Amino acid sequence: MMEQNESLEQRVQKALDQLRPHLQADGGDVELVEVTKEGVVKVRLLGACVGCPMRQITLTQGISRFIKKSVPEVKEIEAV
Repeated sequence: MMEQNESLEQRVQKALDQLRPHLQADGGDVELVEVTKEGVVKVRLLGACVGCPMRQITLTQGISRFIKKSVPEVKEIEAV
């Protein structure tokens, strides 16, 4: 159950923390850069994700899908 007093940013960070072990298993990682008031989440892919040819699929099919499911207010996820 969601805590009522958690900010959008805190909820996005929790979702990323759940995803992180899967990325780290392949030598990558993800860092939360910003959550805008418009619901845009900006993340930075790290480690093996930086040069990986699958990074766009990881971002759209993995990270974006999971964050939007976990935090429905999120409108968009961008890699910066």
